[in-house]
Amino acid sequence: MAQLWGGCFTKETNQLVYNFNASISFDKKFYKQDMEGSIAHVKMLGKQGILTEIETKQLVKTIKEILQEVEAGTLEISDKYEDIHSFVEAMLIERLGDIGKKLHTGRSRNDQVALDMRLYTRQEVLETDELLEKLLNVILIIMENNINTYMPGFTHLQKAQPVTLAHHLGAYFEMFKRDRQRMEDIYQRMNYCPLGSGALAGTTYPLDRYDTAKQMGFEGPTLNSMDGVSDRDYLIEFLSALSTIMMHLSRFSEEVIIWNSNEYQFVEIDDAYSTGSSIMPQKKNPDIAELVRGKTGRVYGALMSLLTTMKGIPLAYNKDMQEDKELTFDAIDTVKGCLALFTGMLSTIKFRKDRMEASAKNGFTNATDAADYLVNHGVPFRDAHGMIGQLVLYCIEKKAAIDDLSLEELKAISPVFEKDIFEAISMKTCVEKRLTIGAPGQEVMKKVISIEREYLSKDWKEKIKDWESELFK
Repeated sequence: MAQLWGGCFTKETNQLVYNFNASISFDKKFYKQDMEGSIAHVKMLGKQGILTEIETKQLVKTIKEILQEVEAGTLEISDKYEDIHSFVEAMLIERLGDIGKKLHTGRSRNDQVALDMRLYTRQEVLETDELLEKLLNVILIIMENNINTYMPGFTHLQKAQPVTLAHHLGAYFEMFKRDRQRMEDIYQRMNYCPLGSGALAGTTYPLDRYDTAKQMGFEGPTLNSMDGVSDRDYLIEFLSALSTIMMHLSRFSEEVIIWNSNEYQFVEIDDAYSTGSSIMPQKKNPDIAELVRGKTGRVYGALMSLLTTMKGIPLAYNKDMQEDKELTFDAIDTVKGCLALFTGMLSTIKFRKDRMEASAKNGFTNATDAADYLVNHGVPFRDAHGMIGQLVLYCIEKKAAIDDLSLEELKAISPVFEKDIFEAISMKTCVEKRLTIGAPGQEVMKKVISIEREYLSKDWKEKIKDWESELFK
């Protein structure tokens, strides 16, 4: 068993204990981050005179070679090592002898793994943001093409008032825009370097923590070494943000599932994103939307697991914190996969505009506007409300929409109705006269779409320096 800590131990670790303790099976996922952190650490040690120039060059050169071999598949990260740190150091000792043993000078596995996880998570924040940006672009294109696509708006899953597809999807645009804002916020708050914190109390070596932080694109070093090795707030924040993304995707998926049903038929999902039944030939199932909805609980579970793990841990590092990785890795992969698939599904969906408008018309979504018509002609609102209630009951008995009634039928309910009622309660009028910002009217929707397009033209990630290219010079 290859391990770094056996100096004061007189017996070999029980194999079951070793296996239970080992993390190589999952922390090898951030092998690249571990080696990038080691390169920055070695360069700083050389700059500070802790390593000679020759030792520094040999270590950096060999770490790069190991990284290239791992990525090329010619060097396997073996499970015989306890963790990724042990693997890298063992490879250096095997190739450089005593020089390889100097890699860990002024460093603990506690601050090393804290750095690795932070580097890995930071990159995943950027990649999640890119997927959100792609989804927002798809939503905005649909909005631009459906400013005049009328559909029912719902409360309590009952048809309420007419809106447009652009307006309905605009609500999801706002949700995913906030998700992107959370990515930026998390990135900025987590972007401090724990390397140099040591096990918990720093080190007596004259490290330059500002140098290593700068090499890896951090704003600076963490300012408390105990917090540096035991902070997992950034993971909790990220998992919380991922859970919110999944909640938004799940809500959207639920609507797609409803819209895809025989009762609604608002959408036709592309064959590439649906499946059939093994027994019922007529079925076309919204599997992607259902799986996204189902996987939401999986991401919630990762968040609750880490919150529970961290709630009773005293300062500083404790082995419990090793449990931060597997569920986080799974949650990240789940969310990224769901975002990519949902974006693909949404970009290929066909919207049945005729069905949407007919549903709005036949669902009495213009009843409020009919009441407003009466109010604007001098009828007290409470009386108008009652009259339109009677009108809806009459329509239900006749199996007709309000628009389908004759003027004589309308006048039988209230003599105030005149010929202009039909224009007043048309879907177009009901939508177009709602012109306050945030409403579905055409002019304000165009303004909102312009604001959203401007938002997407500015990418916060462009301000981030490519630290990797600098590190590998």
